[in-house]
Amino acid sequence: MSDGPLGDDRFPPRRRARAGLDRDRTVRGGQLRQGPVRLPGGLTLRALAPNAITAAALCFGLTGIRFAITAAGGHVPGEVPATGLPLDDWQKAVLAVLLAGLLDGIDGRIARLLNAQSRFGAELDSLSDAISFGVAPALILFLWSLQDLPRLGWFAALAFAICCVLRLARFNARIDMVDQPHKSAGFLTGVPAPAGAGLAFLPMFLWLATGEEQFRNPVLVGCWLALIAFLLISSLATLSWTLLRPRRSVRLELIAAIALVCAALLTEPWLTLVGIDALYLALIPYGVWRYGKIRRQRVEPLPAAPE
Repeated sequence: MSDGPLGDDRFPPRRRARAGLDRDRTVRGGQLRQGPVRLPGGLTLRALAPNAITAAALCFGLTGIRFAITAAGGHVPGEVPATGLPLDDWQKAVLAVLLAGLLDGIDGRIARLLNAQSRFGAELDSLSDAISFGVAPALILFLWSLQDLPRLGWFAALAFAICCVLRLARFNARIDMVDQPHKSAGFLTGVPAPAGAGLAFLPMFLWLATGEEQFRNPVLVGCWLALIAFLLISSLATLSWTLLRPRRSVRLELIAAIALVCAALLTEPWLTLVGIDALYLALIPYGVWRYGKIRRQRVEPLPAAPE
């Protein structure tokens, strides 16, 4: 039986809570004490979805390391495995990191779309990026080529992984800073971690596309990896997606170009990835020039008003 009219179960929980009728009864020292009921809490599916995508990206990055270890252990390149995709383990290792980059590109946008941004999600994203785009590419390239030059090759792999982590730490340290010249102009500072991983794989893309062993030269790969490590922690202004706003007159052509690139990725994936890397490298000087132009416009004094 209920304790009174307001305590009847027919009343909604909110009205009962406002009236102070929901109590948690406990017995202490022989006396009956009442306290407010603590309703169980938890994450909503809206907040869970972006973090689940980030965790999936981390799994892809770690799985890429697993495929590289298997390939370095004696798997014959080009051999079709009994199960899974008809790719060799080196191709699977690269593909896993690329898929991690794809997921990394959508988790933040989904979080903003669902209004589910959180500090936890930002920290999880940075940790996932450090492993998927710093540690994983460094280990994959070391097992693929750099281990033939053990000391210097390992130093190059370490440099790339450490610079990737430093870049992410710099990004986190500046999240709450108001004065960010690059960000206020729509630019990024240095090459972002996913793009750095894609650029680091350029020798491997060329090797997979052509089969030429010179692209596997550890000296060449080590120097290239050191260069990309420098670009990660550099202060160069690089283009961001927010700056890419094509005119209405060329949008149909742009949609057709994107469709052709997707078709090329399906038919000639490695050569297409080489072309994407080359295009990104060509845009780095353009981004530096464009940011310099914007900065000069900002510091130029306004013309004096006529008297």
